[in-house]
Amino acid sequence: MNQLPLTPDVEAVARRVVWFEEPVQAIADPIRFLAYAMTYGDHADMSVIRQHLSDDNLLEAITNAPPGIFDPRSWAYWNLKLGRYPTPPMPERFFNSSNPRRLASGGEFDQGFEPDGFPR
Repeated sequence: MNQLPLTPDVEAVARRVVWFEEPVQAIADPIRFLAYAMTYGDHADMSVIRQHLSDDNLLEAITNAPPGIFDPRSWAYWNLKLGRYPTPPMPERFFNSSNPRRLASGGEFDQGFEPDGFPR
């Protein structure tokens, strides 16, 4: 994944879509930043981002998106836009049974838990 340059336009997008972090910190993880941009950004925001990143970069971001950022509507839209049809399930969080307060993403869940995080 290419790192986004911190141009004035990218900085403005970062301030809008990841409002709770400084732009430098927001774009430091491009996959996470793109997940926020694809969820909360508008057409103008994505036009700025697409000046620096290709569809392959966006596809990489949606394929590796962290759980808890995308909403169902944005997830469906971007998967369709990037040629992933049928739309795969949204990224999920799973509880790790060794420490129930720690969330693990991906397939790291104890066999005593269902994929939705609830005990069997």
